[in-house]
Amino acid sequence: MFNRDQCLKEQYQIHQRLGRTAAGRQTWLATDLQSNEQVTVKLLAFSPEMQWDELKLFEREAQVLQALHHPRIPRYRDYFSLDKEAGLQLPWFGLVQDYIPGASLQELLDKNKRFSEEQIRAIASQVLDILIYLHELSPPVLHRDIKPSNLILGKYQQVYLVDFGAVQAQAAVTGVTFTVVGTSGYAPLEQFWGRAVAASDLYALGATLIHLLTGTAPADLPQKEGRIYFRDRISINSHFIPWIEQMTEIGLEKRFSTAKQAMKSLISGHVNLSTAAPNPTRIKTYKPSGSLIKININKSMKQLVITIPAPGLRKIIQYSWLGAIIFGYFTLALFFALINQVILLIDKPALMGLLIVLALLTAFVALLANFFGQKTHVLLDRHRNLFQLERQTGFFKYGRQQQSITNIGNPFLVNRGSIYEVRIPSTRGTYKLGGALGEQESTWLIQELLDWLKL
Repeated sequence: MFNRDQCLKEQYQIHQRLGRTAAGRQTWLATDLQSNEQVTVKLLAFSPEMQWDELKLFEREAQVLQALHHPRIPRYRDYFSLDKEAGLQLPWFGLVQDYIPGASLQELLDKNKRFSEEQIRAIASQVLDILIYLHELSPPVLHRDIKPSNLILGKYQQVYLVDFGAVQAQAAVTGVTFTVVGTSGYAPLEQFWGRAVAASDLYALGATLIHLLTGTAPADLPQKEGRIYFRDRISINSHFIPWIEQMTEIGLEKRFSTAKQAMKSLISGHVNLSTAAPNPTRIKTYKPSGSLIKININKSMKQLVITIPAPGLRKIIQYSWLGAIIFGYFTLALFFALINQVILLIDKPALMGLLIVLALLTAFVALLANFFGQKTHVLLDRHRNLFQLERQTGFFKYGRQQQSITNIGNPFLVNRGSIYEVRIPSTRGTYKLGGALGEQESTWLIQELLDWLKL
């Protein structure tokens, strides 16, 4: 698609391909012909198979980089499209940044480079300095993909943070989810549940430091109670190990809440759990009265049983009242068509027409059953360590899913205009409760779940 010495946008002459992360993504070393300086050009092909989230992340990266000014973050230069370039079958988007000569920490690890404790401390300090800058911006900027391959070690041992392709340019807000990104082994669980916060970047940095200490990727190391277990792989005996362990705590409440706190602890040599992220304060909510969806909850110390009725009319009017009006007209039309066919059958043969109407009626009844007759049953049983979700339509139960309670995470909301859906993340996927809940219903339901789980 692109060749060496090819000129893009009549300005950037590409020389060497530095990487290809996936189909339709390339990174090139190039020369800016206007300034005669070396730059990196990231290219993304806009193909029919591409997910929209990929383009959104690419555009977000360009927008965020324009506003960043830090000596250890490659400077943004340009953003362009190549949709009118001759010879290209697909439109391409390009992002241009300063080129940072050096090698990534991953490249050094691949060459069996071993880092001393002093070197790793220096790397940790430099990355924390970058994170303090990013997290204290308004709104905060979360990198969400810190790992050895995204940290460049320069000629004079400076560390640069690169590849903002997973960046999130806003703080996590209750009830809002974001594009799920990250690299397994380095990203914490809450990030895969779409709930990244500043402490998520700290976890990724801690996991990176473990990789540098042990020479083994975090995903290949054993885990003990959710924490990466690495003490038996190293011979260091200092406060640096407890500090890294606090950086990589699985629970947010045990981790450092800010990069500044982590830096202070690293410098002072004192690890104090009181510096960890505080538990959020939740306002008590009560079961909503007059709700369109009557959620039933029965709970005891041993069990929590939740029954959620079908979304009914609220699902139909999810996008507009026009949908409800069309639904009503279709119902009347189907009714009169059935009556008409019955009358015709009495006067003369009209069996085929009657069968067509009956088929439509069957499909319509199934649709009504989904909107008005379906129920969702949720069971949490402490004694059996069991989480179970099951659907029911009429007398038929189906779609049973089971999971250990210890493997489920913090429930969160997904908002679609005026309706909400409660989701429970787990190691096996995400469970969905209620397709069209109101704000009060969903908030109350999440609080009941949290109170019982004691999260």
